[in-house]
Amino acid sequence: MFPHPLAHFFWTLGFLGVTAATMAAVRTRAVRRRLALVEVLLLAALAIHAAVLELPTNDLLIAHGQEIENFLVAFGLITAVVTLLLNPWFKERLGEGTPAIVQDTVVAALTVVAAMFVFQNASFLVGITGSAIVVGLALQDTLGNAFAGLAIQVEKPFRVGHWISAADYEGRVVEVTWRATKIRTKSGNLVVLPNSTIAKEAINNYSEPASPTRLFVEVGASYMTPPNEARDAILAAVGRVGRSLKVPAPDVLLYDFGPSALTFRVRFWVDDYEKDEVAKSEVRTAIYYELRRRGIEIPWPIQVEYHRDFPSVSPEDRSRDYQAAIAAVSVFAGLPEEAQRALASAAAERLYANGEVIVAEGDAGSSLFIVRTGAVVITIGPDARQVAVTEAGGYFGEMSLLTGERRTATVTARGDCCVLEVAAENFKAYVQSRPDVVDQLASTAEQRRKMLDETRAQTTAASPRVGPSMAQRMRVFFGLN
Repeated sequence: MFPHPLAHFFWTLGFLGVTAATMAAVRTRAVRRRLALVEVLLLAALAIHAAVLELPTNDLLIAHGQEIENFLVAFGLITAVVTLLLNPWFKERLGEGTPAIVQDTVVAALTVVAAMFVFQNASFLVGITGSAIVVGLALQDTLGNAFAGLAIQVEKPFRVGHWISAADYEGRVVEVTWRATKIRTKSGNLVVLPNSTIAKEAINNYSEPASPTRLFVEVGASYMTPPNEARDAILAAVGRVGRSLKVPAPDVLLYDFGPSALTFRVRFWVDDYEKDEVAKSEVRTAIYYELRRRGIEIPWPIQVEYHRDFPSVSPEDRSRDYQAAIAAVSVFAGLPEEAQRALASAAAERLYANGEVIVAEGDAGSSLFIVRTGAVVITIGPDARQVAVTEAGGYFGEMSLLTGERRTATVTARGDCCVLEVAAENFKAYVQSRPDVVDQLASTAEQRRKMLDETRAQTTAASPRVGPSMAQRMRVFFGLN
């Protein structure tokens, strides 16, 4: 029979009530789960207490009932105290609180110490110890994983949410348990690695000590291209890729003199390692289009002899094609053929990828663009409000060509888009030799500007521009005053 059985019963019952009240107050799921375990232990202790009171003639139950009950209460008390001390009560945040493995180890150690004082019967302790040895021998691998998991949580080579590679697997850590570490690969597969395997492997943590990760791609350029020119073009392309960080800044190294090309290694930084393949693809795409626009060749491989007949276009045919495209533009339709030829001589085709910015609002410029294939989207203002879509055969940027004014809108390629860029350089010489062409251009350009101003006013409520006439501004730009 227990000493003071009712007092012992009510003490345990009170502890159960306090645990239930605490469980109702806290908001962290992990704490609530552990407190639920404490309630189960206390209910078991109360059940044993009641059984001893109801069956006073059972000598075995009387001999060990109080020890087992005290052990359950001690176990529950230790679990509750460790849980409440080592976890946040009201916040559910990833990585907050002591890892579960460490908490379980502390509870187990304190419970073993408590058991030494609770179990006074030597034969009972010997039985428990012998059972523990047998279980330990049977679960050597499991215990090895448990101790390895404990070491991982104490040393913290990685945490939940980090990107790591270990044992030929790469992915984001989603959970660390007593037995294994679970990672989610980029393919969406869940890989479960035993902790003992993780402990023996070299671990590459892409999320520590800092979040940005450096990636690289390699690209070749023709030996006929000066290295500094190719480097500038590649840096300009990488600078337009949103996933490439500005700080730390990307850089380009002349990495090798290859069999058919100068090999450049492009190094850049990203915030999210999960999207590394996407970032590399975007960088390679931007480099391709930028090198092509600048006329820098990415050489063909030369390992295999390759014969192909490419259609050749003579400079005369190309000039006539450009002249025809320019003649179709309303601003230049009334110009004499020699003026259109002067414009065609200063023209070149440019290819832009879907989403690439061709010109940005506020940038300096002195060229006009004619859309050859694809389409472009015209937007204005900081909120990039769309005002027009220009299809093949349309044009934009004529005010910069004729007056040198800054770009008044941002123009972005919709789909792969080829444009004919007409620069003012050669045309300026022609205008200076034929000043009368200014008046002919000014009237048509003035009508075009009024249309653009009306569209802009409807979209942004901006007032019409007031200033010198179109002819005066053209004369100033072409140096005729």
